[in-house]
Amino acid sequence: MEYVYAALLLHKLDKEVNEANLTSVVKASGAEVNEAQVKSLVAALADVNIDEAVKAAPVAVAAAPAAAVADAPAKEEKKEEPKNEEAAMEGLSSLFG
Repeated sequence: MEYVYAALLLHKLDKEVNEANLTSVVKASGAEVNEAQVKSLVAALADVNIDEAVKAAPVAVAAAPAAAVADAPAKEEKKEEPKNEEAAMEGLSSLFG
């Protein structure tokens, strides 16, 4: 994963994503460099428009917290329902017994 991050960093800084630059960034991060992975990533990115790939990437991570916030009131309502049901059952039991 660090190789992909390094490639994105180089691209963001308008530097060429090549083996030497990628190796330098990975080394600077403190990770051990695997030359085969560096060569493989550079070859894989040769025909990729990184800007378009980033724009096409799903943004599901940002949607998850919003969904959790939207569900919060519904959970609170569900907690109140059993209390109302219990009160109703107590009222019914007092009628019959």
